[in-house]
Amino acid sequence: MTLDLWILYALAAIGLSLTPGPNGLLSLTHGVRYGFNRTIATVLGGVVGFLVLVAASLAGMGALLAASETAFTIAKWIGAAYLVYLGVRLWRTPAAAINADGGADGGADGQAESGPRNGPIRLFAEGFLVAVSNPKALIFFAAFLPQFMIPGASFWLQFAVLGGTFAFTEFCYELVLAGMAQRIAPWLTRHGRVFNRITGGAFIGIGGVMAAARHN
Repeated sequence: MTLDLWILYALAAIGLSLTPGPNGLLSLTHGVRYGFNRTIATVLGGVVGFLVLVAASLAGMGALLAASETAFTIAKWIGAAYLVYLGVRLWRTPAAAINADGGADGGADGQAESGPRNGPIRLFAEGFLVAVSNPKALIFFAAFLPQFMIPGASFWLQFAVLGGTFAFTEFCYELVLAGMAQRIAPWLTRHGRVFNRITGGAFIGIGGVMAAARHN
């Protein structure tokens, strides 16, 4: 890949990362509930999930979903169900007290937010699952990436360049969102329940939109 082509791809990747989506919303939500440092695990999970989508797209799975209505429908409903599950769980979560560092003292079921149920592995897994649960993203990558692929070039080299560039831009974007969450922490001490319901409703809405998506 030439430098000019890579710069064009990097600009496109930045624009794609800035497009609002469920992973950005999840990073913002976790930044509020758990603090910036712990949300890094969520961000890393999302980045790894996107790398899986990029690899799958380069390997042809995106084309399979685009061609098979059955495969698309199955993937669509699995992804939509997971997002709705996250939304319902967040909707039912009571408001949490915010520490000075922006972390939350309490969460669902009255357990501490720092408990094992909200440890780094769990946060990483949520970020990963939200990223890979959207078949539309896989199809988008399948349509987007070939424009920058070099015929005959090594699969792993192109994955490293294309996937690595997008992963870096997405990582930086989601970290910014997690950091911005600290600014609204004081507001959450008064309106945390409202925030939980707004973000929970947003996840449910995204899941509903995904479920209604048609196979093109």
